[in-house]
Amino acid sequence: MSGKTENKTRPVVPVLVPMPAERPYSYLVPEGMNVQAGSIVRVPLGPREVAGIVTDDAGGPLDPKKLKSILHVFNCPPVSAQMLHFIRWTADYTLSPPGMVARMVLRAPAAFDPEPFVQGLRYTGASAERLTAARQRVLETAAKASSWTKSGLAHAAGVSASVIDGLKAQGLFEDVLIPPLPVVQAPDPFCGQAELSEEQQAASQCLVEAVEEDKYSVSLLHGVTGSGKTEVYFEAVARAVELGRQVLILLPEIALTQQFLDRFESRFGTRPAEWHSDLAPRQRERVWRQVAEGRVKVVAGARSALFLPFANPGLIIVDEEHDPAYKQEDRVFYNARDMAVVRGSIGKFAVILASATPSVESLVNARQGRYRYVPLQGRYADAALPDLKAIDMRRSPPPAGRFLSPALTEAVSQTLQRREQALLFLNRRGYAPLTLCRVCGHRFQCPDCSSWLVEHRFRGQLMCHQCGYHEKSPDACPACGALDHLVACGPGVERIAEEAAALFPNARIIVLSSDMTGGVKRLRMEMEAIAQGEADIVIGTQLVAKGHNFPLITLVGVIDADLGLANGDPRAAERTFQLLSQVTGRAGRTGRKSVGLIQTYQPDHPVLKAIIAGDAQAFYDREIEERERGMLPPFGRLAALIVSADSRSEAESHARALRRAAPRSDDIEILGPAEAPLAVIRGRHRFRLLVQGAKRFALQGYLRTLLQAAPKPRGSVRVQVDIDPQSFL
Repeated sequence: MSGKTENKTRPVVPVLVPMPAERPYSYLVPEGMNVQAGSIVRVPLGPREVAGIVTDDAGGPLDPKKLKSILHVFNCPPVSAQMLHFIRWTADYTLSPPGMVARMVLRAPAAFDPEPFVQGLRYTGASAERLTAARQRVLETAAKASSWTKSGLAHAAGVSASVIDGLKAQGLFEDVLIPPLPVVQAPDPFCGQAELSEEQQAASQCLVEAVEEDKYSVSLLHGVTGSGKTEVYFEAVARAVELGRQVLILLPEIALTQQFLDRFESRFGTRPAEWHSDLAPRQRERVWRQVAEGRVKVVAGARSALFLPFANPGLIIVDEEHDPAYKQEDRVFYNARDMAVVRGSIGKFAVILASATPSVESLVNARQGRYRYVPLQGRYADAALPDLKAIDMRRSPPPAGRFLSPALTEAVSQTLQRREQALLFLNRRGYAPLTLCRVCGHRFQCPDCSSWLVEHRFRGQLMCHQCGYHEKSPDACPACGALDHLVACGPGVERIAEEAAALFPNARIIVLSSDMTGGVKRLRMEMEAIAQGEADIVIGTQLVAKGHNFPLITLVGVIDADLGLANGDPRAAERTFQLLSQVTGRAGRTGRKSVGLIQTYQPDHPVLKAIIAGDAQAFYDREIEERERGMLPPFGRLAALIVSADSRSEAESHARALRRAAPRSDDIEILGPAEAPLAVIRGRHRFRLLVQGAKRFALQGYLRTLLQAAPKPRGSVRVQVDIDPQSFL
């Protein structure tokens, strides 16, 4: 890459470095060093040395006296032109520094150098002195490949390593270096093909054709819970692999989806490469490298997998595309579902969005013809959807101090008598959301956030779910010193488990929550235990709604259906509909008669009426009409400006300065500034402004003008821009 030159001898190239700079930094290319756009290099940055990406964007202003040289070019496939374009697009759209987007690509620095060769053995063809049965198996196995690792050969032959050592001592094996082993074997597109129904076959053919077109397209696979969406889009995965392309399957909770990994292995004979935060660092590095080299064909990952440097991408699938977990709200604010669509557009390949309860945005795109609509209206093997009923808590209240209504308690009892499983759902972690003193009224609040401390009785702690602060559950009130007068207010899943244990003392109860001790490994074990029938009552948060298949669950009880409706979030109705539809859909997936009971104090709410009637069409029609009337997404544009500082006065002052600097426009409305509903998080005071514009309005350009005209943040003030906000807290 020639770039600009200094004295016509040493090229100068722009490099994206992982820091919040608005433009790449310029570096000299040493004599004899070859770089190109996409090369990953090590460069000096102040007192540090960091990895960066050579780009073809314009660098910063040149001062030849200050230019430093690139230190090293990594022996690594360069980042593709597609990925460089994607980095630029993401930075422009989210108003993020491009270096911070590049940072998400450079998340595995140890992978920039080639993987080391592995010590191995090769059979020399010599004869053994004493040929035992074990030695015979080793030699027969060794002849099947040119080289083996010692542990691999021992495992394949079913012998101990000492048997191989003995043969090596006789000269039957010699040391060789083996290329690094693949993190996963290549999937076989013809292995374990599922028997699809006529409707599933038609849907899969539609998706396969989208892959074969070899051009950009988006398909919305909309199927009811239990309709077999995974098996259907697996056929598109198989076709992409057969054509030699790489596939990315995005999942909202990849670390927890053991069943998905098992189903993938059944279909393709091997597991996909995983990519998520719980992966061991060395494994992450190997996956990153082998994706860049094109050796890994399929990755199943969390949202950050979108920034892996695929050598030959040919398909992205976004499973549970409606899930809010796809939104990142840290440093670079982005929605992985939307960015996946952009990634497909830039790379000119197919994108599949799959959900039983699609986002309003995706459904509108399908209705308007921008997305291909692929419906699945029947459950697999004609299993019936659960019979849903509302329990009016005003007419059938639980006993004092309890939270399960008599009708739900009776239904659980009957389910257990039939040796089937019941699922009780409450989207609230811990034991109780608030603890107070009955003597003086003291409430336990986080010292660093404007949120109550949640009691976690299993751990004996009070915890903040915003910042992670925790303290030991006290015996006495810290304000008045009263003993034994602290009371837990409201239920969490632990409290529901306590109540269920008292009502059904012989039942085997499992609590599923994202903050349970033991982490991902324990969660996977608990999920497996439920699927194997080793639990009678499952009590869980929204974790249980994410696509899991529990074949023995025939009763789902929703403890508090009103919980998600009691806030000012414009997406509250949509999220409640999605969550309750997903969780009630866990019942009856294998054909058994099933029931969903929904406890509510407002059974006439439109969201609950639509769920109970099974009328998703009515809900979506109403929600789309309201969005269009209010010019809310996807019929309008939204952006949030979140101002935070160490003091309330600093945050409010700068938020008001931003408001004053906003250019006047008939196409824009600015709401605020207002103190955020969560006014303090981690000791930082927060104010929010909401910018609302018409759909075709150049929102990013307007925000750039606003931020340039406003005073620069000083002191502890920080301004974050959230395009297309999902959270309004």
